[in-house]
Amino acid sequence: MKAILFLILRKPWCLVFFLLGFPVVSGSEPPNVLMISIDDLNDWVGCLGENEQTSTPNIDRLADRGVLFSNAHCQAPICNPSRTSLMLGLRPSTTGIYVNRPWFRLTKRNKNRTTMSQYFGEHGYKTLTAGKIYHASRVDKASFQVVGPRPGQRLSIDQQLVPDIASPSKLWDFGPQLYEEHKFGDAVTATWAVEQIKKKHGQPFFMAAGFYRPHVPFYAPKCFFDSHPLSDIHTPEVKSDDCDDLPAAAIKLTEHEVPPPHDWFVRENQWKPAVQAYLAAVSFTDAQVGRLLDALDESPHAENTIVVLFSDHGFHLGEKNRWAKQSLWERSTRVPLIISVPDGLHGRVCNSPVELLGIYPTLLELCGLPMRDDLEGVSLNPLLENPEAAWDHVAVTTYQQSNHAVRSKHHRYIRYADGSEELYDHRVDPNEWNNLAGRRGMADLIRQHAKHLPRVNVPEARIEVANSKKVEGRQTVRPSQKRKPSVRDK
Repeated sequence: MKAILFLILRKPWCLVFFLLGFPVVSGSEPPNVLMISIDDLNDWVGCLGENEQTSTPNIDRLADRGVLFSNAHCQAPICNPSRTSLMLGLRPSTTGIYVNRPWFRLTKRNKNRTTMSQYFGEHGYKTLTAGKIYHASRVDKASFQVVGPRPGQRLSIDQQLVPDIASPSKLWDFGPQLYEEHKFGDAVTATWAVEQIKKKHGQPFFMAAGFYRPHVPFYAPKCFFDSHPLSDIHTPEVKSDDCDDLPAAAIKLTEHEVPPPHDWFVRENQWKPAVQAYLAAVSFTDAQVGRLLDALDESPHAENTIVVLFSDHGFHLGEKNRWAKQSLWERSTRVPLIISVPDGLHGRVCNSPVELLGIYPTLLELCGLPMRDDLEGVSLNPLLENPEAAWDHVAVTTYQQSNHAVRSKHHRYIRYADGSEELYDHRVDPNEWNNLAGRRGMADLIRQHAKHLPRVNVPEARIEVANSKKVEGRQTVRPSQKRKPSVRDK
């Protein structure tokens, strides 16, 4: 008891953990969390081996000191529902947040739910953020106590580079911007995060840094374009009749007017330049990740910080004759996911299907926080301890109400709201060119996957909160105001 009291006097935050019933052991401290979010980064990452043109040495070195989940998938192939799902630990089919509106705090069903970082803040952690964690870099004061810069998708100094692009949005642009590298939005975010990492904190911290690129516009400093010469660029392999075996529901769901049509890129000879720009943006963001990792390695937190890196969803660059995300195919749902635990496994790869939903319960378990009984994700800790452990779970992605994809170790099954289906065998068809759903002998396999479809598909959430400013302005509960872990919020 004397040792515990001495530790509490030396480190006041230990009082919080002592009062909450946490074991306080001399010489051990609750780990910090550094969560790195990257927008629109598909599986073109070096350590995933999907595209030899990509250059991501810093993401790759993080994989070398942690576990890389090679079959990880988002819960929605679009920003707002994906990030809401990850931070709340609930599926889009449970929250009703299916598209980029509304903000979850403005809906009766979700306004009082507890986000991941909010829960850490309620249990003695200092919570910090910069860049894009929520859609449009929205600030949720309940989620973070300290908020850094949020530069946005376009800066006032950005120049429009591609004339007459076939899109109604100015975000669809690509090429090198020629101003100083430190002025780029993601560089500003990284600079702020590095400053916070270097500091000594009086309590464990949960820091979330969100990078925009390679989200459109595909901008990066010129040097990153030079490292991907246009003459060396090759475009994804595309099958001209790829969509001929798709149900009408698939075509309708994936039709969007904002991204330029694929034939525009081909006709205007812009396919290679766009791919080059995407790769340059990926490399630029990787450099910012490297800055964070370097700062962490040189900081007093190096041996006591869990690092999680992920993307909110994938991105098409011509595959299936389309661009952007918003589909239930592999290119939209598969994401990089790396978890590095200081005393954990290094350089291991897990091929089991996992979900971004697993991050919330995984971090609670790793950090010794009380587990919640209202989370729909499954902790990945068994796989962090043994990447080849038995794993009976699948990854489910939802796009709009009642449209779902189920990804198992070898297959992808899609069922649309009208009941139409797709089925792909990734062992022989990694490009998902051959829809097996209507073929003989597939019924049992379809049934095995269909049993994982969400049973709840709530209607799309609507803005129902009258005083939105009051909801968004809530302050995070301080350690002196601790409450017990909540049951499912109504």
